[in-house]
Amino acid sequence: MSIQEIKVPDIGDFSDVDVIEVLVAPGDTLAVDDPMITLESDKASMEVPTPAAGVVKAVKVSVGDQVSEGDLVLLLEAEGAAAASPESRPEEPVPVPAAPAPVAAASTSSAVSFDRVHASPSVRRLAREQRIDLNQVTGSGRKGRVTKDDLSNYAINGAKPSSTPVTSAAPAEGGAGIPAIPAVDFSKFGDVETLALSKIKRLTGVNLSRAWLNVPHVTHHDETDITEVEAFRKSLKSEAEKQGLRVTLLSFFMKSCAATLQAFPTFNASLDPTGENLILKKYVHISIAVDTPNGLVVPVVRNVDQKSIYELSAELAEISAKARDKKLMPGDMQGGTFTISSLGGIGGTAFTPIVNAPEVAILGLTRSQMKPVWDGSEFIPRLMQPLSLSYDHRVIDGAEAARFVRHLGILMNDVRRLIL
Repeated sequence: MSIQEIKVPDIGDFSDVDVIEVLVAPGDTLAVDDPMITLESDKASMEVPTPAAGVVKAVKVSVGDQVSEGDLVLLLEAEGAAAASPESRPEEPVPVPAAPAPVAAASTSSAVSFDRVHASPSVRRLAREQRIDLNQVTGSGRKGRVTKDDLSNYAINGAKPSSTPVTSAAPAEGGAGIPAIPAVDFSKFGDVETLALSKIKRLTGVNLSRAWLNVPHVTHHDETDITEVEAFRKSLKSEAEKQGLRVTLLSFFMKSCAATLQAFPTFNASLDPTGENLILKKYVHISIAVDTPNGLVVPVVRNVDQKSIYELSAELAEISAKARDKKLMPGDMQGGTFTISSLGGIGGTAFTPIVNAPEVAILGLTRSQMKPVWDGSEFIPRLMQPLSLSYDHRVIDGAEAARFVRHLGILMNDVRRLIL
């Protein structure tokens, strides 16, 4: 056995990089490639693995320190041949998405620690938000790294949030420390029945909670006159029936949304993981929220801009049937660029749909109704359709949202404009 100095390996052209997490403590037993510390540069965060196996004798860095290549991290009592020879080079640190530097604070002795878990800072932060004990999650990533998908699967499969606060080397800052809703014994007040949520509802809950916590939502409400397009839709009934189709108003909204997305490309986009760049998509795949007995699913209709009203109506009928029959495949629900959620068949005057992240906008439709509309000389009955557009305020501002909805409304006023 020998004491070995473990130093910061080659981390590229970076120097004086901040230490944002110390993942080990004296007495810990490490295997080769176990993470020791997490560094954060101005471009990314990275975990630094140990090149040797052994027992930690002393840790020479703390959260808030700045280190460069060659700086001493810890002293390791190496296990025989596990000690790295001078010629051996440690594996380069694995880059992970940048996370805000945590605020250093002492954790309580009653807190569950997952300092030794192999997970990125963003995953640790998400686990704290959802009160999940990372020690109980099996990692599917390289060398057992816990990923965000692992957290989602852990929550979906019925695991309960930890009743004890979970911490990393330092607590999360800002909104990450959301307090849990206190548990209540409702049976004290009367008879109760417990029904297990379906897997779809559990998965939807995780996804919507993540979107709501990460996306600054704003919803713009408006309405548009659909009198003429509804009359046109009804005139197609007999012709469509000959093809075995039922033309719905939703297919017209999809076609109009596709044209509007092409006119306003920032709505057909996603932020990259750094939040500093916008990825503009050159395709228009519209996600459609479908209500099923087991919960909400969101299949995707691809290349909406290239399809006719008849083709869209046929595809809507097909995906709705697949959704009800539980025949949707994972690929059927991936790749969407914009979402439409329609409650028109049920009712309502307006609502606030949650953005289907990583998309940046979603259109909500409720029930249309006849209203008296002033035409300059008299009130005339017109069929008015409420529109509710929720959007990611990091990407879209209020003026852009208002213009988007007005453009969509103009197309739905007179669908002949779609061929211009």
